[in-house]
Amino acid sequence: MSRSIVLGNGQLLVCLDAQGIVRDLFYDHVGQENHVGGHRHHVGLWVDGAFRWLDDPSWRRTVRYETGTMVGLVTAVNDELGVELEFRDIVYNEKDLFIRRVAVRNRRDNDREARLFFAQEFQVSETTTANSAFYDPTDNVVVQYKGRRVFLINARCCNGAISDYAIGTAHHRGLEGTWRDAEDGVLSKNPVDHGSVDSVIGVSFRLPAKGESVVHYWIAAGHSLVEAREINQYCIERTPDHLLKTTGDFWRAWLDVYHFDFQGLPQSLADLFRTSLLVIRTHVDNRGAVIAAADSDFLQHGRDTYAYMWPRDGAFVAKALDSCGYFESTPEFFRFCNSVVMPGGYLMHKYNCDQSLGSSWHPWIGEGHAHLPIQEDETALVLMSLLNHYQQKHDLEFIESIYNSFIRPAANFLVEYRHEKTLLPRPSYDLWEERRAVHTFTCASVYGGLKAAAEFSRILGKDLREERYEKAAAEVKEGIIKYLYDEASGAFLKSVRWTEDGQMVRDATLDASSVFGVMEFGVLDSGDPRLASAWEATKSALWAPGPAGGLARYVGDVYFRDHEGAPSNPWFICTLWYAQYLIRRAKDEAGLADAREILTWVSSHALPSGVLSEQLNAVTGDQCSATPLTWSHAAFVQTMVDYLKRLKELGLCEECLPRR
Repeated sequence: MSRSIVLGNGQLLVCLDAQGIVRDLFYDHVGQENHVGGHRHHVGLWVDGAFRWLDDPSWRRTVRYETGTMVGLVTAVNDELGVELEFRDIVYNEKDLFIRRVAVRNRRDNDREARLFFAQEFQVSETTTANSAFYDPTDNVVVQYKGRRVFLINARCCNGAISDYAIGTAHHRGLEGTWRDAEDGVLSKNPVDHGSVDSVIGVSFRLPAKGESVVHYWIAAGHSLVEAREINQYCIERTPDHLLKTTGDFWRAWLDVYHFDFQGLPQSLADLFRTSLLVIRTHVDNRGAVIAAADSDFLQHGRDTYAYMWPRDGAFVAKALDSCGYFESTPEFFRFCNSVVMPGGYLMHKYNCDQSLGSSWHPWIGEGHAHLPIQEDETALVLMSLLNHYQQKHDLEFIESIYNSFIRPAANFLVEYRHEKTLLPRPSYDLWEERRAVHTFTCASVYGGLKAAAEFSRILGKDLREERYEKAAAEVKEGIIKYLYDEASGAFLKSVRWTEDGQMVRDATLDASSVFGVMEFGVLDSGDPRLASAWEATKSALWAPGPAGGLARYVGDVYFRDHEGAPSNPWFICTLWYAQYLIRRAKDEAGLADAREILTWVSSHALPSGVLSEQLNAVTGDQCSATPLTWSHAAFVQTMVDYLKRLKELGLCEECLPRR
């Protein structure tokens, strides 16, 4: 099940599904150590002898964000129980504290007895072994922990604090979990257990006729019991309602630092723009990593997740944030890349948030020969994103501080990792992480990366290096036009490769990334007729038929396809690339109409909470794959910025872009 709400502060990240249930809790890195791992932190209500878990079909739910802030709003109505629940959820922006405020509303005319239960299925440090849980009578709290990961669970209501508890075994010896103990409204009060454990707490209260009672529930995360207790006490003293208010105020202020004039665009687009910025921010670790997605239900190759830092995704995200004026997080991303770049000047496939090497399916050998298991575009894209950062912020000292440690070795790698005859980059894996060859997108990114390195060298007065990088960029551009543009079809090849005897093998598969890379990284100007013909051919071949619409990645893409013979799924990213092209070629406001239509299409396919997945099912139009995908939100933000920038260039607005 997709994640409808993501809440975070750069160290603690909590994900709720479409039923309003906690499914992921990352600490103390965003994207690393998922202590729930797709299990459920159940919520159940007992009232007048009847009981329902929140995931029971009898509930009618809505799950969304409060407009303009990182506060989750979940409403659930149960006609059988005659009750409505309203959750307001936050991760506190200053401390590692997850708070749920639950208003329990009585829809009947009589006073009633009620009990609300919260069950925690922690797998601390992503294992079910050697976990411990205990009830602490001194503070009337439950604690689950393992090593340096401690989670303290507490609750308050109008009648007091936790009134019931139970701790026991889960997912071992056929036991489903202690949370089942809540279904009769009474818990066992077992005070301690270890191994594969879970816990439940209960809060009792009276529901006035046609009235409501409010329960506050929270989890304090710390590296020690002392730290978790301090955060718990902080929550009690400041009160959960105060922390809810200040967190909402903080995120509203964060969005309002930069003012955009949306020039008559529908409110739905402005709302999705703001939600996208918040979703992006939750996926950025305070120490620089930008994870692709936190949705642990989605498991790709070999039961692996998207909770890694791909330099490519991070570069696009950093560009979007910098283009909006949110410079606070992006220098840490570049410092992260500076710290992990290999001695040869290249970045690896992906990384964990603590800068360790992430899992990979790229081999180090092929056809009997050793080769680098890299996607070269990732190194080049970081250079281009870094240049965009400098052009927005002009922080010369920062650029100078990483020139010799990152910019120069990365640029030298791009110069040297080339074929002796064609002067194009040597083979590497494509941005879709599937094939090793000389790809148009990769070549275009190398051109852009070399141009960025040349510009940095010019700024810092390094004339010989500027000349070297400019020369190499010109050679790569010449090679792209010579070897990768197909005159007959008027489009760019997906890739080429050379056999052992020097024969060139062409892959003419139409791929949205090929023409996008040539456009985005400046190989051809937006008005070049070759670019126009390539986009026309790409759209004609890749636009999804039926209810979905949108642009697929490439012809014959089977990733998450509905069934054999079904069309390839459209991706938000690829469709927004086409919108960016339409924006660049627009000569007047009427010329922007098709781009506006695509932006509206994106908004219409977002979840009610404003979350965007990786792709849509081409048959049903439903979201599928990792949800939310940080890159999808970054692509939407960047396209909106491009649209507003084009309005200003055309003289259609005085000040559309962000201003303090």
